Amino acid sequence: MTVEVEPLPAAETGNRPTKAAAKALKQQEALARKEILAPVQGMLTLASVIVAVASVCTVVPFVLIVAACRELLAEQVDTDQVWQLVWAATIILVIRGLLQAAALTWAHLVDAGFQLTVRQALAAKLTRVPLGWFGERTSSEVKRFLQDDVEALHYLVAHARLDFIGALVVPVVTLGYLVTVDWRLTLVLLITLAVYAFALSKMMNQDGRDRLAVYTRWEKRVQEATVEFVDGIQVVRAFGQAGKAHSVFQDAVDNQARSFDRWKTPMIRLQSVSDIVIMPVFVMLVIVLAGLGAVRLDWLAPLDVLPFLLVGLGLGSALMSLGYGGQALRTAGAAAVRLHELQQTPELVSGSGDAQERDDTQAGVVRFESVAFGYRSDRQVLHDVDIALAPGTLTALVGPSGSGKSTLAKLLPRFYDVDSGRIAIAGRDIRDYSTEELYRTVGFVFQDVRLIRGTIRDNLRLADENADDAALERAARAAQIHDRIVALPRGYDSEIGVDASLSGGEAQRLSVARALLADTPVLVLDEATAFADPESEAAVQDALAVLVAGRTVLVIAHRLHTITGVDRILVLENGTVVEHGDHQSLVRAGGTYQRLWEINEAAVGAVSLIDTKAAE
Repeated sequence: MTVEVEPLPAAETGNRPTKAAAKALKQQEALARKEILAPVQGMLTLASVIVAVASVCTVVPFVLIVAACRELLAEQVDTDQVWQLVWAATIILVIRGLLQAAALTWAHLVDAGFQLTVRQALAAKLTRVPLGWFGERTSSEVKRFLQDDVEALHYLVAHARLDFIGALVVPVVTLGYLVTVDWRLTLVLLITLAVYAFALSKMMNQDGRDRLAVYTRWEKRVQEATVEFVDGIQVVRAFGQAGKAHSVFQDAVDNQARSFDRWKTPMIRLQSVSDIVIMPVFVMLVIVLAGLGAVRLDWLAPLDVLPFLLVGLGLGSALMSLGYGGQALRTAGAAAVRLHELQQTPELVSGSGDAQERDDTQAGVVRFESVAFGYRSDRQVLHDVDIALAPGTLTALVGPSGSGKSTLAKLLPRFYDVDSGRIAIAGRDIRDYSTEELYRTVGFVFQDVRLIRGTIRDNLRLADENADDAALERAARAAQIHDRIVALPRGYDSEIGVDASLSGGEAQRLSVARALLADTPVLVLDEATAFADPESEAAVQDALAVLVAGRTVLVIAHRLHTITGVDRILVLENGTVVEHGDHQSLVRAGGTYQRLWEINEAAVGAVSLIDTKAAE
């Protein structure tokens, strides 16, 4: 059966990887696994030795039983020797069980400690990566690193090596013994193993990995389509487009199903063949047929077929674990690569925080000196930016969309480090500040408010964990949010998402209160009223008026009428400061700011006209 699957767009699928690329990917995965598992290699080696001994103990009892059967079929039976062989086989089987249990228990204990250590190391790593790293990723992606990928390593640590050792030692010991009985019948057994190995290699070849990659992409597409369908259901139904929205979701599901079929169907056939050729019943059939032929040709005595029937049947069971663990191994390998890449993520180097480096004559002065920055090395967002922010002043950043306003603002609290030049506060490069000192110096309130899953009190105390209730209330009152908090079921002890549901404007005022508690001398604001309704906007503006008083403030503005009274306006275009001055001088200058102002006035006029007609 040929299954056609609708291909992903070229931008997503890309070209089929070359052999060299596939080889490089394998090498990368092997290196990632080696480095990730380095801390537990010694302990896993001990477990592997125990499993190797246990694997030998798996075969030996069958050899002893063969010897006992030979003795029972002899003309004169030595019952004492038969019982000795039976007891020896029983004791070795018990030892084998104990060793196997010890190895598995040890490996799982190692895995539990390893997962804890990895999670702690990753959590510590995430405290040192640039804050901008989080802005480029969703919470689900961060969760995948800390939970899903770490859990995927379980197979690598607790099972993969032990399964491989068992799958290697048992067949080697078995075949080694059977060769001493009859090499020709042993070769017949090897045919079944060769067929199994061939089928297994076909299942894990590049075609299978490519189909798995396509399926994984469609799986992700379905998740995205599901979120889009659920989030937008009200809008699409309001405009009569529910059928279209449903069709997008349905197409994604159908393509996922087809890609799954295309990936799994060839594997199911191969897996069925591989499972059959090493099933005890099939192996026994092969041995009986080959043994009958060998006996008829006088190659071996009828009794010599017995070892193959007793010992040879166990060849397949050890190998089957490799086939069934293949998918878990691929998943773990991909997780290891992602975690290894995360470990290689550049960290922000924290300075010593030596207070003697301060220049008191420049207290509160912020300088951007020949600053250049790009998210990618081949594309610069900011070019040769030179600006100074005077203490106690309010400076606004304006410019067309994509001009670099938010990027410039995020450099000040070190969401990213500059590519060249430097940013200095009080004469010191911000890279020389310790992390703690920098965030005691620079605060920020962005339009995308982030609140933790906890109480209102917990969210406020992120700024100052020692703040008492009186300080929390003063900050909340100044931010125009105290009355809303006390109206909640448990007041300041109400939990976000449980019994505290805040609007965008209310959440913004809560973040302003948090910034007030931090009491930093330098502050960055990014259109703090962007998501507020008119009533909330007025409250947020009042809160901001309290917040910015006496501080050195850099604010990104998209609605120009909100910043006409600031001390200074900087106009960015294509990553460069093209104009600076106050509102009146820039309007008269006839440059970029005047054009933006005219657009802003037209938009405000249109909104006013709509409001007037609505009132009529």
